[in-house]
Amino acid sequence: MNKGLGNKHTIHNEHLHLSWDNATPPAITVAPGDVVEFDEIDALMGQITPQSGVDDVINMDFARVNPVAGPVYVDGAEPGDALKVTLLDFAPSGWAWTAIVPGFGLLADDFPEASINIWNVDKAFEEPTAFGDFARIPLKPFCGTTGVANAKPGAHSTIPPYETGGNMDIRDLTLGVDLYLPVQVEGALFSIGDPHCAQGDGEVCGTAIESPMGVTARLDLVKGENLKFPRFETSGPVSRHLDGKGYEVTTGIGPDLMEASQNAVRGMIERLAKSKGLSADQAYMLCSVCADMRISEVVDQPNWVVSCYLPNIVFE
Repeated sequence: MNKGLGNKHTIHNEHLHLSWDNATPPAITVAPGDVVEFDEIDALMGQITPQSGVDDVINMDFARVNPVAGPVYVDGAEPGDALKVTLLDFAPSGWAWTAIVPGFGLLADDFPEASINIWNVDKAFEEPTAFGDFARIPLKPFCGTTGVANAKPGAHSTIPPYETGGNMDIRDLTLGVDLYLPVQVEGALFSIGDPHCAQGDGEVCGTAIESPMGVTARLDLVKGENLKFPRFETSGPVSRHLDGKGYEVTTGIGPDLMEASQNAVRGMIERLAKSKGLSADQAYMLCSVCADMRISEVVDQPNWVVSCYLPNIVFE
């Protein structure tokens, strides 16, 4: 494994694709340890702009959602290896969006109407971003979609995640974190997309603080790792930007984890309406961008507990 910084490469935004397919020709070939700078990636390919309203959400073309940049062929990568991915930098655009998309999200049946919030974002990610006049969300940039090609032939949608990564939406895969992806094909064929400025664990309304951004990553190789699924390592705390003022927590309890998750979020939406005067749409989007869903108990059958943690610091 090359621990130093290798050569630097650039992938321009014409090298976008909308499916994982091991037959897609690589955009570039790199050596283990090389750094790749990906030009601005937009999760909706320009369908939402800083001037957008609900009509743009309603008319969204799902055939142009969640493109990934690449693929990158890594010399020497072969099935059974792990590709180590470390994010080094972001090139922010300064704006972002969050939306309730009809038919999408954990509570799709509860929220049939479209809604959207456009955010102004500090390009240094140091200042929280304002949600109306009632909340300020601390920023923690990451890419929602990071993965390698699957060994199964054919085109596979970039919307769901797979055992090779993809649209995992893990908010802790931020700068400096080491992500290890199971290589299934020669060259790994790495791609990345879906940049976020912040997200709660669960991304419950289906969108985070979504923002067009460039991203720089170092790609390294671990031979013979034989991972079945991705894993990652952090070098420090993962929620310090939210922990300072404690949490408001609601729960859902029952024999179905999905229904328990829905009920935990419904409880938080009701709580925010009572305590903060938020509309249901506002509360749902707020949960998506900063509340963390946790499986609190899965052993006391037949009922399991899911908790929704909303940080009080966003109201400071």
